[in-house]
Amino acid sequence: MSYPGFEDAMRRVITGDGPDAQSLIILDGPPANVANAVNPASLFEIWHDAANGPLDPKQTQDRGETIPMLCPSPGQVKVRWFVVNPLPEGVTPEQIKPLAREAFKAIGAEACIADQDKHAAMHRTHSLDIIAVLSGDVSLVLDTSETRLKPGNIVIQRGTAHAWRAHGGPALMLAVLIDRDLA
Repeated sequence: MSYPGFEDAMRRVITGDGPDAQSLIILDGPPANVANAVNPASLFEIWHDAANGPLDPKQTQDRGETIPMLCPSPGQVKVRWFVVNPLPEGVTPEQIKPLAREAFKAIGAEACIADQDKHAAMHRTHSLDIIAVLSGDVSLVLDTSETRLKPGNIVIQRGTAHAWRAHGGPALMLAVLIDRDLA
């Protein structure tokens, strides 16, 4: 479940408490699972948990999802890496549209697809997303604009239609997605 060039960056270190209430590492390893590993974007699951309520550090179950889904479940927060790839050379945006639809279907998000004429992977989720660019050159595509981003930049994605466009090579991102109802 690695991604060429990003193996060292994709390491989960999860803490908890042992039976003696002493803090320790309960998990140290790669992503829990990956979705769409060969498509224009890949999801690498880190952790999901309740967005509120009591937190039990003695609970040591791996909360990385075994079946990656785009959106967090109701009342949940999801943490993941994702990689955006540039459009393959010689492939038109029109050819990517059916592939994007299949990729969204595979992660339970077929209903999230928005205006594919703007971008083949344009989508809207019912979540507040905090997204950090870790490496690479990527643009955030919105209905009315496209903004170039670089490592260290943060996007607060607030339930709007959006997509990502990588330039010159893959871009590695980190996302925290919080389930929210749209107004």
